[in-house]
Amino acid sequence: MPRLDGTDVETHTLGGNFSFTGARITDLGATEYTLVDIEVDMSGSVIPFRADLIEAVKAAVEACRKSPRSENLLVRVAAFSTAYHKGLNEVHGFIPLSSIDPAAYDTLRAGGGTPLFDACYSGVGASNAYAKMLYDQEFNANAISFFITDGEDTDSTIRPAQIRAEIELAQREELLESHVSILIGINARSCSGALRDFQREAGITQYIDAGDATKGKLAKLAQFVSQSISSTSQALGTGGPSQAIAATI
Repeated sequence: MPRLDGTDVETHTLGGNFSFTGARITDLGATEYTLVDIEVDMSGSVIPFRADLIEAVKAAVEACRKSPRSENLLVRVAAFSTAYHKGLNEVHGFIPLSSIDPAAYDTLRAGGGTPLFDACYSGVGASNAYAKMLYDQEFNANAISFFITDGEDTDSTIRPAQIRAEIELAQREELLESHVSILIGINARSCSGALRDFQREAGITQYIDAGDATKGKLAKLAQFVSQSISSTSQALGTGGPSQAIAATI
């Protein structure tokens, strides 16, 4: 698929005054898709390793191009920080890999607080809303969401129960064949207990402590994300989520 321009992408609103973008359904060429949503923390505390964290996200997305099902991936990447309007900065919405410009990630700047709950809610909500549009046009879809943070929430309007309700909505209405959500803590050892509590309260599938924010660990994070995406995409059509997503990084 050729790279999309601005006329090929539509904006959609969500509850909580959030919004997201995605490729026009009528422009999609396949019959089934895996929706990939990556929400990355850009609060002030990530400043010391911001560049390496961005490189990890870029590497994860770039690795997806080598997947045998790369044409069946629609990827959305957003950053969260109170330095952004409404706490969120969508780098790009759900678009094919061929339309992604990796250089766009380099524009992300770190600062402010951590609206983690808002980011998780908007990410899950965007996946659900786009899945509903695909479902209505008789596309088959599953989804995987990653929430990468170095700390617990400090500045959200959304509560964990609202995230859980959004996750359960997709399951109840069968909009997605499956939806795996993964909360990843990087450099977050001091608040791992709070993040695990949040994961359980919000109904997020799993929490993974990725360890310290070293180049080596961030490279492993990129590998984990890309492998999890590939595994989820390969499971599409089987009626269930991937069984090969690792429990650790």
